[in-house]
Amino acid sequence: MKKFTLSLGLLLGISMSSFAQITLSDLPYARPYDKRGLNIFETSKKDTIGFDGIKVRLGGGFAQQFQGLKHKNSATALMQQQGGSEVNLNQLMPIENGFNLASANLNLDVALADGVRLNLITYLSSRHHPEAWVKGGYIQVDKAEFLNSPLVDKLMENLTLKVGHMEINYGDAHYRRSDNAHTLQNTFVGNYIMDAFTTEIGAEVIYQYKGFLAVGSVTGGEIQGGIQTPGQRKLSYIGKLGYDSQLNEDLRVRLTGSVYTTAGSVRNTLYGGDRAGSRYHLVMDPAKVASGAAVTTATHFTSGHINPGLTNSITAFVVNPFVKYRGLEFFGNFEQAKGKGRLGAADEPTDRTWRQVGTDLVYRFGNNENLYVAGRYNAVEGRLAPLAATPDVLNNKVNLNRIQVGGGWFVTKNILAKAEYVKQQYKGFAPTDIRHGGEFDGFMIEGAISF
Repeated sequence: MKKFTLSLGLLLGISMSSFAQITLSDLPYARPYDKRGLNIFETSKKDTIGFDGIKVRLGGGFAQQFQGLKHKNSATALMQQQGGSEVNLNQLMPIENGFNLASANLNLDVALADGVRLNLITYLSSRHHPEAWVKGGYIQVDKAEFLNSPLVDKLMENLTLKVGHMEINYGDAHYRRSDNAHTLQNTFVGNYIMDAFTTEIGAEVIYQYKGFLAVGSVTGGEIQGGIQTPGQRKLSYIGKLGYDSQLNEDLRVRLTGSVYTTAGSVRNTLYGGDRAGSRYHLVMDPAKVASGAAVTTATHFTSGHINPGLTNSITAFVVNPFVKYRGLEFFGNFEQAKGKGRLGAADEPTDRTWRQVGTDLVYRFGNNENLYVAGRYNAVEGRLAPLAATPDVLNNKVNLNRIQVGGGWFVTKNILAKAEYVKQQYKGFAPTDIRHGGEFDGFMIEGAISF
């Protein structure tokens, strides 16, 4: 244990005398990574643990899937000469049942002062990047006693401030999705088809009072900071209003509405910020690409998802109702996004609109709710980006729909085993698009650990 403590102290770049202890216990104003984090959205303002010196909470996550999916399409053959032979660029990648690449997270939470916490999450292994890389890090302030101001102390009873490179708080679905290896809060194996998740650099203020919630954020609007291409980058603004209350012992009701908007960006990633990758490996992906490069799970890491490509200007709205009555839960995601992408150096001529519906129904069994069954319906509709050669002509409106049915078992509060049957269909795509007449279905099994 001494060697571990010394190594961690060196890793953090702080001396052993600068913190009181290293602990795996909980920290205040933080969301648990284990089962206790289910159905927790914004962190609570309750101070459950007193501060007696710097504390470091080291945690992690691990997830492994077994995939049993098959896919098909009816796209027109698109032939190309490669290496002396002719290949069909619209032929799907041959796939079979097997294990996906395991994913792993490293979670670091540090109580720096009373009511001041640092969060840092590293993806040790992910589908897109087999090497370790940082998801993001931020400081969260729930108390400001260091200012010695009674007025500020009173305000901070209801306010939370977050500053850093962090997961943006647009909508509530990001609290229920799989975040690389951290999947215990996701009832299913896969995330939504149009996955509103990204990290951006900025600041967020959260106000909570007797169940009422208000959130305001300002960010740089992109995953990475940048100082080039002056005039193209604009700030992004995020807002959320809602109400969340345990009305009685059996019934909890939450309703929020969120907005995300930016007037311009070099490359906005509200719907393309999941660098870890989807759970459905290589479904609807080609066996060969025009460049002749190899097609791998890393190069095609968004299988089964769709990015509307609103990478320049975008305004998105989402309404999220959540109701829990005893063991029965309902979560809804009703969303619209409108905006433009870029065609080389030029902007698209007109805005495009995408809409998404997601409905989750879950029933948890027993006094401890360790067993559950669940079903989800998810549908997305919108227009694809126009072709660069004909920027005045938009592609046809397309539709994707998915059903997921499954269940899970919390073996302990840190260990979850789950399985699902999934079926997804692609409609409205042009005959020359590999997704024309596309469909994939089958089963997924996942084991996950978070602590």
